[in-house]
Amino acid sequence: SIGVSGFFVWVHHMFVVGLDVDSRAYFSAATMIIAVPTGIKIFSWLATLYGGYISYKTPILFVLGFIMLFTIGGVSGIILSNAGLDIAFHDTMYVTGHFHYVSSMGAVFGIFCGFYYWIEKIVGLQYDTFWANLHFFTFFIGVNITFMPLHFLGLAGMPRRIADYPDFYRGWNVISSVGSYISLIATCIFVYVVYTMLVSGLKGRKNPYNNSYITYSRLVYLLLSKKIILTKDIAYNFQFGFQDVGSSLFECIIDLHHDIMFLLIWITFFVAFIILIIINIKKLSFLSLNYF
Repeated sequence: SIGVSGFFVWVHHMFVVGLDVDSRAYFSAATMIIAVPTGIKIFSWLATLYGGYISYKTPILFVLGFIMLFTIGGVSGIILSNAGLDIAFHDTMYVTGHFHYVSSMGAVFGIFCGFYYWIEKIVGLQYDTFWANLHFFTFFIGVNITFMPLHFLGLAGMPRRIADYPDFYRGWNVISSVGSYISLIATCIFVYVVYTMLVSGLKGRKNPYNNSYITYSRLVYLLLSKKIILTKDIAYNFQFGFQDVGSSLFECIIDLHHDIMFLLIWITFFVAFIILIIINIKKLSFLSLNYF
């Protein structure tokens, strides 16, 4: 639903080109509507965390950081979806802070999460968890100190894409610069983590997260035969959770959910196709009656 709705909200980048009031109203509403499935997605992530067995290792820290940053960016995006506010904030640092929280920081935290989760399997070496966790906390603090002040600068009217600025904006810019230095230090820590892993890392473990394996067909059989009942405690009994996504019970549940959603999507398209055929038939019959 988010992907399909994304095709109908692109004009929210163009509110200042001289659109008529009706077009601005439509695209404002469409942009606000796309926040509904996005919010459902965020609550689905949180529910997965709540129902799973969480081990606070480096990958899950980056997952939690991603959810927080992505949510902050999404909330500021809802503000920009209003055409009247977007005209006032257009080409200001507020927009810069918004899309960095969503596209930049959200994507980077997701990449780091995947890196720390899979790198032991890819290269067969372990990384130092202390320095990896330090990388997360330093980077998380740095990016927030860097990009949160941009919202306040945008609200004060500071334009983007201009290198110089009046002294009135100096305070928040200095804070943002300090945050960028902290982020640079975090990047150096990440380089050190990779270096120590490749030079002196311990041999990778065969099963780093202690996954308990269960096949997809076996899960379906157990569910249909009611030999297992899905409760919150089952995640602890099987040591399954969000961080154990490779071949766990939750992975099987996700696959089953995807199959059901895929079927529902095709049913939706089929019903919409039938409705269009009926509308066209009625339209043709109406035109033929008026013609004769």
